[in-house]
Amino acid sequence: MTIPKPSRRSMNTLRSWQPMAASGKQAAVVEFRLAQFWQKGRSMKAVIFDRFGGPEVLQVATLPDIHPPGPTQLLVRVLATSVNPLDIQKRRGDYPEAVPLPAVIGSDVSGVVTAVGESVQSFRPGDEVYYTPPLFAPGGYAEHHVIEETVVARKPGGMSHTDSAALPLAGGTAWEALFERACLQPGEKVLVHAAAGGVGSLAVQMAKDAGAVVLATCGGGNIEFVRSLGADHVFDYRTCDFVRAVLDVTEGVDVVLDTVGGETLAQSIEVVRAGGRMVSIVDTPYQLSLLPAYERNLTIHLMFTTLNGNRLARIREMVERQSIRPVIHAVFPIRQAGEAHRLIEAGGIRGKVVLDLSQW
Repeated sequence: MTIPKPSRRSMNTLRSWQPMAASGKQAAVVEFRLAQFWQKGRSMKAVIFDRFGGPEVLQVATLPDIHPPGPTQLLVRVLATSVNPLDIQKRRGDYPEAVPLPAVIGSDVSGVVTAVGESVQSFRPGDEVYYTPPLFAPGGYAEHHVIEETVVARKPGGMSHTDSAALPLAGGTAWEALFERACLQPGEKVLVHAAAGGVGSLAVQMAKDAGAVVLATCGGGNIEFVRSLGADHVFDYRTCDFVRAVLDVTEGVDVVLDTVGGETLAQSIEVVRAGGRMVSIVDTPYQLSLLPAYERNLTIHLMFTTLNGNRLARIREMVERQSIRPVIHAVFPIRQAGEAHRLIEAGGIRGKVVLDLSQW
C-alpha cells in the first residue's frame, strides 16, 4: 500500500489540531474532585516514538502521570486502537511541525470511561465508548486518554472493543464523505475507489444501506469480497480501465468517493454525470488539472475529516441493526505495533488492522 505524502501547503492547516486539557485553578479543582480515579505520580504504558522513521521507531515506554480530565472531558481506559494511514504518515515524519516528539499516535479509541469532568452531561464512569482523538493530539496507543465529550459516542452494543476500534476514523470518514459532503440519496449511483480498504469497505456498506447503486474498484483478489459487502459492480483497477468499465454499465455516476488520490481523482471526473459530486479524502501533493470538472458543473469536496460524536452514534445504530460491520484483517497486541505498521505498508490488506491494549 502506498501512503502518499502530504503537500507542504497542507501543513499550514494543521496547527488548530491541539489537545485540550485543564490548567491552573480549574485543573486543581478537577484533580481534587476526581481523587478516587486519579493520583498524581501514577504512570501508564504507551507506544511512543522519539524520532521519525520506519516501524522500528515505535517502542513501549512508561509515561509519568495520567492527566485528569477538564470540566467537559472524559478520562478513558483504552482497550483497543487501530492503525490508520495517518498514523503511518505521522510516524515517518510527514507532518513534523504538527507532531512534537516524543509522540503517542493512534487515531481510534475503544475503551471504558474511568472519570468525568464536572460539566460532563452524557457519560459516567463505566460507560463503554469509542471515538477518534483530535488528529494531531496525543492518540490511542496508550493505556489512558483524555478527550472532549462532544466527539465521543457509546460503542456499539454486543461488539468487542477490538471490533469497535476499527470504526471511528474509517467509519466517520465514510459517513461524512457520503452523507454530509456528497449528500448521497437513495437510487443514486456511487463509485467507491479502493473498496476493500478501511474506509472503502465501510463506504460500500453504508451506501448500499442508504439505497444507492454501488460501483467499486479494488484489486482482482478482492472482487468477490467487495461484492459480498453489497457492491453491485466491481472492477479490478489493475486489469481494466475503470472509466470505460463504469461508462459501460451507467451513463455516469452521481457520486465518486476517492480514497486513492492523484490520477485516480483526475480520471474519475470522466465518470461523473453533469452536476454530480466528488469527495476525495487524500492530500495529493502535486498539481492536477480539474478543468473537466468545471465543464461538467461538478462539486468537488477535498475533505479533511472532522470529529463528531453524533456521527458516531449514527454509525453505532447502523452496526446494531446489522447494516454494516467492520472488516478486521488482523489483530496485534499493542507491543507489536511496529509489525502492524509493516503489514499495512506492505499492502494487500482487507479492512483494518487493530491493536489490542490488553496485551502488553
